[in-house]
Amino acid sequence: MSRLQQNPWEQPSTGGAADLAAALQAALPQLETARLILRAPRIEDFDTYAAIMMSERAAFMGGPMSRRDAWLDFTQVIATWHLHGHGLWSVTTKADNALVGFVLLGMEYDNREPELGYFFLEEAEGQGFATEAALAARAHGETLALPSLVSYIVPANARSVRLALRIGATPDTQAAEQLSETVGEDVLVLRHWAPTPAVDGGA
Repeated sequence: MSRLQQNPWEQPSTGGAADLAAALQAALPQLETARLILRAPRIEDFDTYAAIMMSERAAFMGGPMSRRDAWLDFTQVIATWHLHGHGLWSVTTKADNALVGFVLLGMEYDNREPELGYFFLEEAEGQGFATEAALAARAHGETLALPSLVSYIVPANARSVRLALRIGATPDTQAAEQLSETVGEDVLVLRHWAPTPAVDGGA
């Protein structure tokens, strides 16, 4: 029995439900860079998502996860589009339409601010894809006038820290201390832009 037969929730819909899913995906913003397309996630992308989240590559993102937990995580970050107006993109190459990873403007449980996140297949590393995708997603966040944007990164995740610093994020030690007290572990807060100051409505 194939995995898809075992896991019917991973199978694409048919009929009118498939049409509605396609329409919802088409409504999400698609971004393009010189080499990449950031598009709406599709159910077929879950295999790649699970491959990352079930591997040691997810050690700094609450993993490695079971396939069940990877599915719940996948559906959560996609639901952020509906709840917040931003969420997960699947990142494919223009050259061969290969799915190489994911980037997101997220707002997950325990997040204090919108988050720029990125995670890619091992074979896609070293080619600048993550940097290119992160810059595109961040630029889109600017068009949404997000009140602030950070990257939450475990200190040991040196590769992700270097990427955030390379594209201009700066450490926010005060926010990191506050978050670490809440979640019970050390987390770096790399800030892409500061919170919008509150408008004083007084006379």
